[in-house]
Amino acid sequence: MSTLNRLVLWNIDHTLVDVGRVTRDAYAEAFKRTTGRGLVRLAPTAGRTESEIIFETLAFNDIVTTDDHLPAFMAALADAFAARRADLEKHGRVLAGAREALAALARVPGVVQSVLTGSVRPNATLKLTALGLADHLDLDSGGYETGVYSKAALLEIARARAAERHGAPFPESATVYIADSPRDVQAAHIAGSPIVAVATGSATEAELRAAGADTVLATLQDTTAVVEAAAS
Repeated sequence: MSTLNRLVLWNIDHTLVDVGRVTRDAYAEAFKRTTGRGLVRLAPTAGRTESEIIFETLAFNDIVTTDDHLPAFMAALADAFAARRADLEKHGRVLAGAREALAALARVPGVVQSVLTGSVRPNATLKLTALGLADHLDLDSGGYETGVYSKAALLEIARARAAERHGAPFPESATVYIADSPRDVQAAHIAGSPIVAVATGSATEAELRAAGADTVLATLQDTTAVVEAAAS
């Protein structure tokens, strides 16, 4: 049996999949259910946790927030996504090379793959299962939005979960984050982990390099390059 020596954490939105249309629709429904008003402006989403997006969206739409808004909005958002599984399957898109990269890393001895995402767990799981990407991912080891922690803290939580689940330590230097935004690069730096940045979101390769990514790839289509960056 191979010794486990590498934890690869994947960001989901704009790294593995593009479900932007469904996300906007779900946020609009959750906003309406939570506030009783129509959504005019959705906050930027790149590299952010759900709670950051929710609070900024409420502010953009002139909603005075209370302690009840976040849990109510998160519950409504999970319901809105759950009701849109068929839309995810129809309108969601697996990004080029993502499926092949997941499969290739699954064949590398000693590698565990999971996720580090700003989404709440039900939504993250639904995106991956609806688009057929969950098979190579240990979702129980992932870091998900809780309304409490930053992405950097969630990375540390994912490391601890993976170590407990697999009975093997995953040091900071052996925990690789693959994501698409400068904010994700910052989170990896704070957590002390290497970051492979892919320019499949709104950030350019130059912006990701400037943010300090250890490796920058244009896409995930070069499977060999992804494996070398993440597992070597």
